[in-house]
Amino acid sequence: MRLVSEDNEQLGVMSQREALAMAEEHGLDLVEVAPQGRPPVCRLMNYGKYRYEQQKREKEARKKQKVITLKEVKLRPNIEDHDFYVKMKNAIRFLEDGSKVKVTIMFRGRELSHPELGEKLLIRFAAELKELAEQERGPKLEGRNMTMMLVPKSK
Repeated sequence: MRLVSEDNEQLGVMSQREALAMAEEHGLDLVEVAPQGRPPVCRLMNYGKYRYEQQKREKEARKKQKVITLKEVKLRPNIEDHDFYVKMKNAIRFLEDGSKVKVTIMFRGRELSHPELGEKLLIRFAAELKELAEQERGPKLEGRNMTMMLVPKSK
């Protein structure tokens, strides 16, 4: 196997027994870093320290990741204007936070006989938010609800 020191210095090709003896002598671990290589490459290192630094890097990467959540705004087909704008203000806040917004219109009783009113309301909602969001999925009737998905526009 080819052996590399802690400071990336080539120590040459040697047997496994010799490499283990050298690792023992320096108080380090022998770690195989490239098993597919000819000959396989091993490195002398403090494995505990290596694992700690690797976990630290992964944790840092997870912090930088943006998690997209799904928020829902529920409306009724005969909603008043003021209530409509209050719901829209909530949707704006969600979109600015980077969340997807699912806009749902809930139909009750005979309201379901006029789904075009719900569709018109959803189209109006999307039109009011066209600067902040784009439609991922248009208005779609699912049982007694009509839903539409909005995603924040990429900057």
